[in-house]
Amino acid sequence: MSEAPGCCICLDEFTSPAPLPCGHCFCLGCIGEYWRIHEACQCPLCKAVFPKRPQLKANQTPPTQDATAPLKTGEVPCDFCSAKRPAVRSCLVCLASYCTAHLEPHYQSEELGRHLLISVAKNLEDSVCRLHGRKLGSFCRTDQSCICSQCAQTEHRGHHIISISKEAAKKKVKLKRKRMQLQQEIGDRLTEVEKIKLSVDLRGENPKAAWMQSKELIRQLEEEITELERRKADLQLLSQTEDNLHFLQRFLHSASGT
Repeated sequence: MSEAPGCCICLDEFTSPAPLPCGHCFCLGCIGEYWRIHEACQCPLCKAVFPKRPQLKANQTPPTQDATAPLKTGEVPCDFCSAKRPAVRSCLVCLASYCTAHLEPHYQSEELGRHLLISVAKNLEDSVCRLHGRKLGSFCRTDQSCICSQCAQTEHRGHHIISISKEAAKKKVKLKRKRMQLQQEIGDRLTEVEKIKLSVDLRGENPKAAWMQSKELIRQLEEEITELERRKADLQLLSQTEDNLHFLQRFLHSASGT
């Protein structure tokens, strides 16, 4: 028995199948993403090129996801779903996040197809330059700030500018060193606590006073250890931020608060 036909991009059953002028058919989302990434309207199978973006008309298929299923940790809800399905892309022009179904117009319309889609972002406003309305894609080391392409040509012209990913990698190395330093400080204080416990002289003239003095020193050290462990945990959580832009923004914010 032959297998049921499916999309050759996602290798799964069709979701909103969209036929191309050449006759080949793909999921609307799959061919839309393919054209967006390759920046050319071409059939992935026969390599037919369409000088003008074809108007894609998809045959709707019912969503397979349970609309009542709660969102998982880290998922961002679609801005247009009453059932709040998880978003799969965010648009920097519309400043909204879309589930698979509500994202389809961005693949069907030539005008919406020019919009810049990115991985789902919780706070879209933080991904856009407030001055020029463009995506923040570079980092100015001179001013320690995330900037857009127009910023690099104007306000930050002549500054030391590198990519967001390179600066994020540098900052993560710095965080790792800081976490190691904090761990060393924690170890030093734990060692000091043990030394105090071993050195308490309970055979002197006033053993109770000696013990109370040692107990107070130990209490102070344990408070310092708790604070160091908290700072280390915060840095660990920060270093696990997957999106490089949001990582840098959080890093700069935490640095300004210290």
